[in-house]
Amino acid sequence: MAYRAEPPDGGWGWMVVLSAFFQSALVFGVLRSFGVFFVEFVAAFEEPAARVSWIASIGIAVQQFGSPVGSVLSTKFGPRPVVMTGGILAALGMLLASFATSLTHLYLSIGLLSGSGWALTFTPTLACLSRYFSRRRSLATGLALTGVGLSSFAFAPLFQWLLNHYAWRGALLLVSALSLHLVACGALLRPLSLAEDPVVGGPGAQITSLLCHGPFLRYTIAITLINTGYFIPYVHLVAHLRDLGWDPLPAAFLLSVAAISDLVGRVASGWLGDAVPGPVARLLMLWTTLTGVILALYPVAEVPTGLVALTVAYGFTSGALTPVAFSVLPELVGTGKIYCGLGLVQMVESIGGLLGAPLSGKGNRISRWAMAAVFYHAGGGGEGN
Repeated sequence: MAYRAEPPDGGWGWMVVLSAFFQSALVFGVLRSFGVFFVEFVAAFEEPAARVSWIASIGIAVQQFGSPVGSVLSTKFGPRPVVMTGGILAALGMLLASFATSLTHLYLSIGLLSGSGWALTFTPTLACLSRYFSRRRSLATGLALTGVGLSSFAFAPLFQWLLNHYAWRGALLLVSALSLHLVACGALLRPLSLAEDPVVGGPGAQITSLLCHGPFLRYTIAITLINTGYFIPYVHLVAHLRDLGWDPLPAAFLLSVAAISDLVGRVASGWLGDAVPGPVARLLMLWTTLTGVILALYPVAEVPTGLVALTVAYGFTSGALTPVAFSVLPELVGTGKIYCGLGLVQMVESIGGLLGAPLSGKGNRISRWAMAAVFYHAGGGGEGN
């Protein structure tokens, strides 16, 4: 394939955006809506909430910790076969989970197997998209990641409906069939060769270079702190509302409200990232700080109106920080190193994804304030990048 001097900022790149849209929906839309299954698993296996929350946390951690594997394989074989293989693994994990008889089975099937499939899909797709865009990268990333918001809006009530009609085992079978569409998303990806590629060397040379890159390492630490608090409302919000006396369907619907607000935030942030002059990292710091403040208010909010307002605000700001977080990285390491760079960031931030939900699931208000504080102070990490 001939080397291009710079990203085309369009062309087949818009098909990559379409692929990333559906792929992000089928990965993080499912993860965000998995709180609907949370209450069912607690009742079915008679286990405490903290242990059940490890299912989603292990899946998130494996997806992120295994991302360098997807990056290295994509560098060698191209993103298309890697993402298609990941789709098969993600669907297989959900299929096996429907036969689970203990939490350990769910840890292995959803957490390990589906998480491995997600690791082979998300990072290669986002890295491929970053190589197709330069001037409109934030907007393209924002549009691609709106799939998370739309699917969260649809999946939360859909999963609750499936649980009501088919119980959790039947619902997981249907989620498995849904996840198989990741294979089609992978088929849309087309590798792009850029003039920068021969200079950066192979995966080993790129990883060594990145590990000696100070701004990249500081950025990775900041993203890890952000990730510690990011998924807490999506894992625990339904259970928290049930404790406050909400019915299951309205509680699940509030996740959909957050998803719509998230969608608006991603598009608005993507547009601002390209339109506002100056480093994109400043916008990342702004959105992260606002998200942390909102998260800190959740433990003291009990009135339904206040909870709805907080959820709408959290959906917008947490959605807004996502596209700029991914847009900062190519500016930091270059498009030639984006596969390995994004893979390493995802691997390190898995620590935050692994610990955040279980720590907050202790039911201790102090732990929830602590997670919010970690999220809040991570906003300062973006400025130094």
